[in-house]
Amino acid sequence: MDKETNKQIDEIIGQMQCPKGFKCANAGLEELCKAKNIGLEHYLECSEDDAPSCKFSLTFGNPTYYCQCPLRVYIAKTLRK
Repeated sequence: MDKETNKQIDEIIGQMQCPKGFKCANAGLEELCKAKNIGLEHYLECSEDDAPSCKFSLTFGNPTYYCQCPLRVYIAKTLRK
């Protein structure tokens, strides 16, 4: 990753609390939550089994859950992971 991307990740981490202890960032982005970019600006489609209990997950009355974790969204949109 380049310096600007690392800086942005650090800024995002500094502005939020993560119930998973930032395991994605601490593992070098090798342990990411399962999510897919579906073209929405601030959301990803979440494929995690624990989506209903995740504080960053929401649904709009259908069986699909959407991830709104700022760090996960940034990683998906910027690094396409």
